[in-house]
Amino acid sequence: MAAWARWCLNHRLAVLLLWVAALFGTVAASVATGSAYSNVFKIPGTESSSAYERLEKAFPDTAGDVDNVVWQTEHGTVHDPAVRDRMTALLADIARMPDVGRVVGPYDPDGAAQVSADGRIAFAQVTFVKQQFELDTKDLKHLIERAEQARAPGLRVELGGPAIEDAQEPPAGLAEVVGIVAAGVILFLAFGSLFAMLLPLVSGVFAVGTGISTVVLLSHVTDIPETATLLGSLIGLGVGIDYALFIVTRHRNGLKAGLSPEEAAVRALNTSGRAVVFAGGTVCVALLALFTVDITLFDGIAVSTTLVVVLSVLASATLLPALLGFLGTRALSRRERRDLAAKSAAGAAGAQHEEAGRAAIRWASLVQRRPRFLGLVALVVMAMLSIPALSLRLGANDQGNQPTSQTVRQAYDMLAEGFGPGFNGPLLMVAELDAPQDRQALDTLIAEVRRTPGVVRVVEAPVPADARGLAAGTRAVQVVPATSPQAEATDKLIDTLRDKTVPAAAKGSTLKVHIGGETALQKDFAAVVGDRMPGFIALIVGLGALLMLVAFRSLLVPLTAALMNLIAACASFGMLVAIFQWGWGMDLLGLGKEGPIISFLPVIMLPLLFGLSMDYQVFLVSRMHEEWLQTRDNGRAVRVGQAGTGRVINSAALIMIFVFGSFVLSGDRGAMMAGLGLAGAVALDAFILRMLLVPAMMHIFGRANWWLPEWLDKRLPHLAVDPPDRPAGGTPGTAEDPAEKVLTPSL
Repeated sequence: MAAWARWCLNHRLAVLLLWVAALFGTVAASVATGSAYSNVFKIPGTESSSAYERLEKAFPDTAGDVDNVVWQTEHGTVHDPAVRDRMTALLADIARMPDVGRVVGPYDPDGAAQVSADGRIAFAQVTFVKQQFELDTKDLKHLIERAEQARAPGLRVELGGPAIEDAQEPPAGLAEVVGIVAAGVILFLAFGSLFAMLLPLVSGVFAVGTGISTVVLLSHVTDIPETATLLGSLIGLGVGIDYALFIVTRHRNGLKAGLSPEEAAVRALNTSGRAVVFAGGTVCVALLALFTVDITLFDGIAVSTTLVVVLSVLASATLLPALLGFLGTRALSRRERRDLAAKSAAGAAGAQHEEAGRAAIRWASLVQRRPRFLGLVALVVMAMLSIPALSLRLGANDQGNQPTSQTVRQAYDMLAEGFGPGFNGPLLMVAELDAPQDRQALDTLIAEVRRTPGVVRVVEAPVPADARGLAAGTRAVQVVPATSPQAEATDKLIDTLRDKTVPAAAKGSTLKVHIGGETALQKDFAAVVGDRMPGFIALIVGLGALLMLVAFRSLLVPLTAALMNLIAACASFGMLVAIFQWGWGMDLLGLGKEGPIISFLPVIMLPLLFGLSMDYQVFLVSRMHEEWLQTRDNGRAVRVGQAGTGRVINSAALIMIFVFGSFVLSGDRGAMMAGLGLAGAVALDAFILRMLLVPAMMHIFGRANWWLPEWLDKRLPHLAVDPPDRPAGGTPGTAEDPAEKVLTPSL
């Protein structure tokens, strides 16, 4: 790393120009080509995916997303002439809009059942020819504006459905801007220097900007979901700024120790830079494990987030030293430069080392004196926070979980009021008729489903008059449950239809029926995720522990890290369950209504949690390991490592917390859950696990922390994460060794 750092410093203008060209080149190319996101949310081999694929092939004009126009009258009924004329004109305008396949309203012969029993609530179904992510947002906004124009005194008009929900999300980039501003404030408070504050921000923005633009280009050649850019940008900002923070902190410490700007930068890259590369590698390994889940949606997320993390590490290792070379001593504040000049004039150059804060020293010493008691307290706190995770229920969130101020939530509530709670999550039976007797079997099935407890409505969709081939042998039947899409009773109804009702009715025929629809799709997704989760967790925990084993030549250090990662994950999901599933504080935070945890969230969050937790473990233990190699004193190594890294880890954690917390501003409920879960996990990991429980356990274990069987040590490759940082010629325990004089900060 030292030779690499010197090359970047000596060619800093070329490095800067290359990054500028990469950023503006990829941005220009992505703007010119546009995006081609593919939110493929299908699970091969499941009934819900089979139902969608059959319907898409048979009726392409009706296989797109279906949204609703819902209206309610305060007086009279929806059949009053004034209301009818107003809404008929609206529906006619919507039918002429781009990408609208058909509109079926209550005033059409096929829509007679789309009026509530009291006649005050009605709805029209707008079927698009594309999925929601393929629709033009401008067209959707025009649809929303036209519906708003149809409102009148005594007439409410609301819109519901996935496409409308996406169109009403806050502007893209708002969460990222808030995250950058918050990170800038924390960096300025930590460094006291405007230039030092800008270094991590510039590094992070270049990496994320280049990465996200490249992801947009990749969307033309592979399946990349639209949400991957949001996740990639916020994760990239978090890790990119944090990685640069560790290196800049080490560089500033070198300047305060009297080193030249060049030597300080080389030392920073050769020590903290190694830890950054290793930490970034652990995050990438955890993210790439998403491929093992074998779901297309996660493959695209793995590609985009890994790419951004790789570029964040690359920017920290190349662009950052180049910028340090341009700044020179201005990485220090004016007061720090004056103090350094005064000490240099007094002949103290090279003898000054930044000490860990007094509070950090006192805390590290307290943990060393009472490791068992404080470790037990930390463990009890984490266990209590993890208790709600025992009630974790995976499922789907829908418009009914949105804040009441949104039109999709109001439309959802109106439909539930007029037609029952299950109306917002109908099931779809897609039947394949291959023989004449299959028609009779389907009629028998429809009759049996109508008599099934928990079903309130069964309607067979009309077949187009020109239907031929595959379409002529396909029928779609809508089944409306009596319970809401998120109710456990609805899950049981799906199981009953699949396991009992359908097989009994199809017996003796060649009829094939697939139970699909959004509710069934989410149920299938949760089941697949649950089945694959144990192996997924074992893989990312095992790979992380293996990397730690190679890096620190220890058995207990990777085992401790794995245990801490599991504890942090349990506590994080415990908080999510308490907030989003139990509803604690949701009204205060303006997060809408409680519901199950979104089924794909664990697969997205766990690799990030394990990767980020491993980051802090690497930065903390690498400093302890460095001190251990110099002194062979475990107590001192743990104390010095904890005190020396406490401030920078806490600052890095605060940046992560604010960046992830800004997910709440994205408008996407899944992103809100992920953001709050990650922010909470980082807070617990940094402030309780790494600053209390981990050092307490390492004090208890003593010298065993660094034990490795000799036979294993010979077989493992050697990887120096953070080599001992001492002046040439210095030896452990001598007056020339900086680590012996003070509690050196290293990161």
